[in-house]
Amino acid sequence: MNILCLGDIVGRPGREALAKGLSLIKKEHDIDFVVANAENGSGGSGLIPKNADEILGLGVDVLTLGDHVWDKPEIYPYLQDRTKNIVRPANFTEGCPGFGWTVVPAINGIKVGVISLLGRVFMKYNVLCPFLTLEAIVAQMKTQASVIVVDMHAETTSEKVAFGHFVDGKVSVVFGTHTHIQTADEKILPQGSAYITDVGMCGPYDSVIGQDKAKIVARFLTGMPSKFEVAKTPGEIHGVIVDVDALTGKAKKITRLQRQMG
Repeated sequence: MNILCLGDIVGRPGREALAKGLSLIKKEHDIDFVVANAENGSGGSGLIPKNADEILGLGVDVLTLGDHVWDKPEIYPYLQDRTKNIVRPANFTEGCPGFGWTVVPAINGIKVGVISLLGRVFMKYNVLCPFLTLEAIVAQMKTQASVIVVDMHAETTSEKVAFGHFVDGKVSVVFGTHTHIQTADEKILPQGSAYITDVGMCGPYDSVIGQDKAKIVARFLTGMPSKFEVAKTPGEIHGVIVDVDALTGKAKKITRLQRQMG
């Protein structure tokens, strides 16, 4: 089966890029299941229910979130109501709204487990260990699904690479998010897990990681605070397509995707 993993959806340009191109990509590559990080889907920071429904309506099966999960309080009750279609990082402590993993059937009927995790290096939240959290979840999930996809939302490449090697053979796919810049290290690890350090973003690439480049450059030059604004340039769709053996859960091939939608 073919699984499409998409990078952080950034604001309106990211949503518009998906509206223009996702259905065509799914048809061209015979996609059975789509996972997308949507933590920047509303105004470039956080996600509101209206935009979550919009993205799901475009053909995304499961939305994952990251360190901006709590930026829009409107999402809190939504996380409880739509537990099958949206997951926040699983390594937050108990009592936070929502859930960190889900199992959803693909279009071909095969059940796919999706896990969202947050890295700990240079991140603002004091979360539980993503490595041990993953192990505990997989032990439960294996009884429900042989195909498991993990979004590792983290800042440093070292943490993501180490995590990939740690979970190799335990899951089908590990795709990194958060930095918005697609890396060129996609591979099948020795025990059969597909891996990439960062899938990039779905958003305006004529920018600084999705934000208006003039404002960000000025901030670096002066050190003065300024309000970030999502760039108004055309969006692109970045991600990976992974061919997974549905019986064994092992990945057979991973291919980077970049599609300009301007």
